[in-house]
Amino acid sequence: MQTLVEDFLQYLRHERGQAEHTQKTYAGLLGKFVAWAAANGLTDWHSVELKHLTDFLLHERERPLANEPEGTQRRLSSESVYLEIAALRAFFRYVVAEKLLPLNLAENLSLPRRWKRLPKSLSDAEIEQLLKPPVENTPADLCDQAILELAYASGLRLAELRGVRLEQLHLEAGFLNVIGKGNKERIVPVGQKAIAALQNYLTVGRPALVTPRSPAAVFLTQRGTPFASWTMWSRIKRRVRRSGIERRVTPHMLRHSFATHLLEHGADLRVIQELLGHASISTTEVYMHVAGQRLREVHRKFHPRA
Repeated sequence: MQTLVEDFLQYLRHERGQAEHTQKTYAGLLGKFVAWAAANGLTDWHSVELKHLTDFLLHERERPLANEPEGTQRRLSSESVYLEIAALRAFFRYVVAEKLLPLNLAENLSLPRRWKRLPKSLSDAEIEQLLKPPVENTPADLCDQAILELAYASGLRLAELRGVRLEQLHLEAGFLNVIGKGNKERIVPVGQKAIAALQNYLTVGRPALVTPRSPAAVFLTQRGTPFASWTMWSRIKRRVRRSGIERRVTPHMLRHSFATHLLEHGADLRVIQELLGHASISTTEVYMHVAGQRLREVHRKFHPRA
């Protein structure tokens, strides 16, 4: 069963050009079903029936979450169940299209309703606090400063930040080429403060991090290697702690702050969609709710008759 899953993952990687994160997510989700199937005596995909898919999903909904205290009542969220069904549907569409299986059993699985969560963003004051230049100017500090400035200035995803290469930077012209989800390329402007931080890092910081085996990635660890997702995330969290911000800040919050602050200052939603690399305007429209909510808060606070 795992062999067919590997074929599907190869298809995602080489023909669909799906992002590495998407590939890993699908691999993990389908791996759960393969493990459950083996525990229930299913040895190949031809013996899988719709009942098995629904039994697996019921098992997932009811099982205790991993790494939770014994006796906890927390169960898998509808968002997680949605992803598991989406993975099964994508897999069955592929194997039926390739004539590896006769029937698409997963097309009868209904997706649970997904509630749109409003993105959390930092305030203008918190951004100023976070982006305040560090006291020390070690190569790692200069790298962190450039990462944060670029993340906020251009709204890049964490994977896009990690993947930026030297040839994608056009700092003299004030923009960079970004390779986003599905290997789609877009051009994103870079602000003056981010350009200054990048130039400082590239001139003073990065040469001290480079080793003979370092790739052309812009951002390098202290060992001269590209950042893994967790490593870059932990570096950002460390910088948040140093800045004195007590909120839990994630790398994606910088992207949300970029979009929210643009909208609050009058940017067109379609322009924000292009800058973020969203395939659909409906994905970008969630920022309308965030901006509207903040405007109402400001109105209530400052209007004499609010």
